[in-house]
Amino acid sequence: MEFVKSHAARLYTVAVAVLALVAHFVPSLPSPLILGVVAAVLGTGEAVQRLEDRKTLAAYTGQYRP
Repeated sequence: MEFVKSHAARLYTVAVAVLALVAHFVPSLPSPLILGVVAAVLGTGEAVQRLEDRKTLAAYTGQYRP
């Protein structure tokens, strides 16, 4: 779990790239399925952004411990 917290943005980026590749190379996937996954990815992106914001705030206040 610590690895995920430390590298959340990188993991999110890889997941989005894989999703794009799957959507491109598997044209038989139904559109509602792809749209549902995209909505979930956007929600996850919001969570990653909040985590990164907390890490930035902790760094500014001197409380960040990697």
